[in-house]
Amino acid sequence: MINVTKTTLPPINKYIKYLRKVWANNWVTNKGEFSIKLEKKLQNYLEIKNLLVVSNGTVAMQLAFKALDLKGEVITTPFTFPATTNALIWEGLKPVFADIDPETFNIDPREVEKKITKNTSAILAVHVFGNPCDVEVLMKIAKKHNLKLIYDAAHAFGVEYKGRSILSWGNISTLSFHAAKAFHTIEGGAIISQNKESYQRMNLLRNHGIKTYDKVVLAGINAKMNELEAIMGLCVIEEFDKQITLRAEIYRKYLSAFSNNQFKLQKLNKAISKYTYSYFPICFSSQKVRDHIFKVLFKNGIRARKYFYPPCHEFPYIKYSSSDLPNATNISHTILCLPLYANLSKKDQERIIILVNKASR
Repeated sequence: MINVTKTTLPPINKYIKYLRKVWANNWVTNKGEFSIKLEKKLQNYLEIKNLLVVSNGTVAMQLAFKALDLKGEVITTPFTFPATTNALIWEGLKPVFADIDPETFNIDPREVEKKITKNTSAILAVHVFGNPCDVEVLMKIAKKHNLKLIYDAAHAFGVEYKGRSILSWGNISTLSFHAAKAFHTIEGGAIISQNKESYQRMNLLRNHGIKTYDKVVLAGINAKMNELEAIMGLCVIEEFDKQITLRAEIYRKYLSAFSNNQFKLQKLNKAISKYTYSYFPICFSSQKVRDHIFKVLFKNGIRARKYFYPPCHEFPYIKYSSSDLPNATNISHTILCLPLYANLSKKDQERIIILVNKASR
């Protein structure tokens, strides 16, 4: 079975070499040598400050909400992975959905401003498939209404906008290092703050609020990354640039094959200066056509994914009208992400292209 993505694993001997050092240290969690090294490595690679590694991307968002002391309503996108919406609900916040731009698939700033009320405390935007949001317009809206601005950058590791890391925008950005990502630590994530105070607060929050061995200063949780995950990250980061080069070739071949009026493709932000090719989304003329192509691919051993379907506003525990969110509804019901990973063979990619073209006629 060819899956939509494939976990990047380093040479096993490289991982074992690190593993022996973990055994020698006899220290497997709680700010060990290698989780600290990974934080420094990532800050240097991404050219950012105030990065903390955590146990997963969902808890990274929860820490962000706590650190910024959010209350009431948070305006967010319905076109995202369930974690974005669920993290808000778990923290007692009310997700208020704003429709997306039908070209970029990102939250539409004009729709965001329409949804702001006296109960709004923040905007939670998503760089969908690593495509940067309209960060400058969102920043102006947040400042105008005195709102916090958080970015779920789960797909945007390594992405640069106008020559600087996309993670340097907003009050806080969060990352996921799940095994499905181009850069991963098996499970894991990171949180990046533009403010030293919130960075220090999140550092306490991820370890039960413990400041010293005998001093607990706030109600935190356990969100630490362990050493076995950290050493995976140290291995994978060494291969990241090579992986992106290979992914770019596959992305461009898909782009060439499907850039016609028959298909709708995601429009990338023109100000991208570095892109990391997380997924290749393609939209079809209807849900019926999308579902047919999904079945054809599956019968041929190809597991594409309906990312993101259903949209968050259609979850049974969410009460929201689809008529208020026509773009998100339409994109979600017609989209398919095709397999994209560094060692996808040319032969397999050509087979995928042929199957999609035939099945969509």
